[in-house]
Amino acid sequence: MTGRTDAVRTPRGALVGVDPANPLAGLVVFQYNPDEMTRRLVARTPEGDEGAGGARSEALRLTGAPIETISLAVEVDATDQLADADPEAVLLGIHPQLAALEMLLYPKSSVVLENMALTAVGTIELVPTEAPLTLLVWGAGRVLPVRLTSFSITEQAYDTQLNPIRARADLELRVLSYSDLSVTSPGHHLFLAHQIAKETMATLSARSAAGRAVTGGIGGVFR
Repeated sequence: MTGRTDAVRTPRGALVGVDPANPLAGLVVFQYNPDEMTRRLVARTPEGDEGAGGARSEALRLTGAPIETISLAVEVDATDQLADADPEAVLLGIHPQLAALEMLLYPKSSVVLENMALTAVGTIELVPTEAPLTLLVWGAGRVLPVRLTSFSITEQAYDTQLNPIRARADLELRVLSYSDLSVTSPGHHLFLAHQIAKETMATLSARSAAGRAVTGGIGGVFR
């Protein structure tokens, strides 16, 4: 999935499903970088500290990194590939790109078949399948472990074989922090590095604001 042709070439965002057994199956490079992204952060606090009845000693306590959700829309369009007679686009339209997104929500069929076989021989307890670790790559400075929680696909055009050739996918992502992942997960350490980078940037911002306050008075901070 890729970006509009801009005067300055920018890197493309991507979702990467880290699956050593099939590394390409979970790679979704955005064809067009979204024009906007909505991020929502909710403080992670002890139970009962919100509203009446919460213990005063817990009012400022944090139990972990905030719960962050990200909403964005990506576009997929096979027009250029069809104009170039790309064999895959001619045969399948954008089915492969949409399938790569959808596979981030599916358990592996091999695991489903294995569980079916275990059920057939009387195994009572089956371990739920784990999705591969998924990373949102949005420039070198933002590589986040995420879980794709839901998305909707709006197919907007079709070829003569009814293959979709243009679509928009609205994605809902939940960022996974060290509060969600085991210390043995690479995502645990990726998020910790992300937080440390944020702390560094926040310090730079505070120094800049302090400098403006000294040189221009308090009003200078808000200019």
